[in-house]
Amino acid sequence: MKIILKIFFVTLVMVSSSHANEIKVFDFTEKELTQLNVRKVRGADNKTIYTVGLNENGNFLKAVAENSASGLGKEIKINLNKTPYINITWKIEKDLPGIKENTKKGHDFAARVFAIKKTGATPLSNRAINYVFSSNNKIGFSSPSPYTKKSIDNVLSSTLKNINEWVTVKANVKEDFKKFHNLDVNELDGLAIMSDTDNSKMKAIAYFQNIYFSEK
Repeated sequence: MKIILKIFFVTLVMVSSSHANEIKVFDFTEKELTQLNVRKVRGADNKTIYTVGLNENGNFLKAVAENSASGLGKEIKINLNKTPYINITWKIEKDLPGIKENTKKGHDFAARVFAIKKTGATPLSNRAINYVFSSNNKIGFSSPSPYTKKSIDNVLSSTLKNINEWVTVKANVKEDFKKFHNLDVNELDGLAIMSDTDNSKMKAIAYFQNIYFSEK
C-alpha cells in the first residue's frame, strides 16, 4: 500500500454514545456505508468490496480484498485524555500467509484500523498507528511501514493464533503515539478501516465490529 495517510478524511462527524465513557466510531449500517468516502490506494488495480451485515452481536462490516486496496475513513475528534483505549472486534476468514508484511512487496493486511493524528499542514504529514490483524507475525510485533516511517504497523491479532473466529482487542492509543512516534497526543483526528492485497495480489476476507474508544 503506497499512500496511506492522505486518503482517509471525510466530513467531520461528532459521534455520541449511550455510555459516557465510550465513544462509538462506526455504526456499520447501509446508510453509513453510503456516506463514508471510499478511496482506492494509488496504484491498486481494484477497490476492496465492503458490505454490512448483522449477527447476534449487532452490525458488522465485511471486507473482501482481491488484488485490491481501498479504505473507509472518518474524521472524528477523540479526546485521548478521557478515552485513550481503542477497542476492536474483528475476524479473518481468509488470511494472507507467506508474505513479509514489513516489506513493500508484502505490505498487505487482511484487516487494519488506522488511528490518525494531523501533525502538519498537508495530509502527508499525518502520523498514524496502524493496528493490524497479521497473517504472519505474532501479537506484539511492530514495524514502521516500508513506505513511510510516519505510520507504524502494530500487531494486535494474528491468524497464527486465531483464524475464522471473532477476536476482541484493546490498545492504549495515547501511549502508542508516545512509544512509536514520541508524540504527546491529546486528541485524535481520525480513524480508518482497510483490507488490502494490492502488493501480494492475493485475496483476503475480513470482518469488523464494535469499534469504540473507552476510558479503560
